[in-house]
Amino acid sequence: MKLNKFLQNSIKNLAQNLISSGVAKETADCVVIGAGVVGIAVARELSLNYGRNVLVIDSGPTFGTGISSRNSQVVHAGIYYPPNSLKARFCVRGRRLLYDYCKEHGIPHKQIGKLIVATRNEEVPKLSYLLNRGNENGVEGLKMMEASEAMAIEPQLQCIRALWSPTSGIIDTHSLMLSQLGEAESHGTTFCYNNTVIGAHLEGNQIHLHISETESFINRDQQHPDIILVPKLVVNSAGLSSAAVARCFSGINPRVIPSYYYARGCYFSLSNTRVPPFKHLIYPIPEDGGLGVHVTLDLDGQVKFGPDVEWLGPIDDVSSLQNKFDYTVCGDRAKKFYPEIRKYYPLLKDDSLQPGYSGIRPKISGPGEGFADFIIQGEECHGIPGLVNLFGIESPGLTSSMAIAEHVATKLSV
Repeated sequence: MKLNKFLQNSIKNLAQNLISSGVAKETADCVVIGAGVVGIAVARELSLNYGRNVLVIDSGPTFGTGISSRNSQVVHAGIYYPPNSLKARFCVRGRRLLYDYCKEHGIPHKQIGKLIVATRNEEVPKLSYLLNRGNENGVEGLKMMEASEAMAIEPQLQCIRALWSPTSGIIDTHSLMLSQLGEAESHGTTFCYNNTVIGAHLEGNQIHLHISETESFINRDQQHPDIILVPKLVVNSAGLSSAAVARCFSGINPRVIPSYYYARGCYFSLSNTRVPPFKHLIYPIPEDGGLGVHVTLDLDGQVKFGPDVEWLGPIDDVSSLQNKFDYTVCGDRAKKFYPEIRKYYPLLKDDSLQPGYSGIRPKISGPGEGFADFIIQGEECHGIPGLVNLFGIESPGLTSSMAIAEHVATKLSV
């Protein structure tokens, strides 16, 4: 029997035992599972604009320890995604909300713009396709550039044509989360770390969440909650573990939970360079599973390259809930970075790339399967009142976070 199926059966048996057990119960208004950038934005929206009393539960020692702390920190314009998809709508809306929020609250950010570059003749039609798609999505200011114009902006760039996106930028994600967390707390939200949702069951139409201290959950052979929470509303924003959390719900139809595919992306920093070679984001034509090994900059102007795409094997639900993901950056992967980067940056010197960090993307389409949209799933899909599941919230999740929060709050208020 597969471990995930074993876990589902164990949760069912545990739920039956808990009904008559002496585990303490507490009521709650709204519980958000996951204190990443999206979970924090949802908590802020529900408390600030809807007056809900929100409890945010995260298995980590503090906020933003998962996807939110391991990404490019790029504000995307909304170019790549099919028109009317959630990714397209939320990226464009979220970008506008995000820039307004940053200006109002003093969040470090820079709207530095991005060049998507074609380095071969056969890539030029793909740029035209992206231009048309971006225009359909309502992205402002897109412009096709000849090589001379693009290389006048970035003298060390090599390309034959480029698409200029002036609304792309970079942001200090930690400062954003810290600001929105503070706002949520000032409106009554409580953040509870080092606690893991290990199961859930229904009594009537009422969700009962099984909560265990993370350390206890990791060390115990048989899982037994420390407390049962009985909330009116639940938002599953657990990122890498959102599918595992959903499968913990006794009574949920497993067919409504998408398969997850995990893709690790490594970043390498540029060393031994006093003056950064680029002032703007530089992106190649998108590849399967990602946007290609691109140039990103931090707010101090330091350059890093990445991420690449490395498809990982399956991970069982218990390991997912315990965040047992491998974030190792193998130095040998730089061998694949050099030829990709030199397509648009031929002056890249040997031995100038140093291992940086890696992130893992929770994808709901596997290798070669193409585009998959965000899934924001309510009662109409899974039949559980008061529950919203967020699946596949990868890029452009950071950019979309405030728009996702608006959507979730509206969904729960209907």
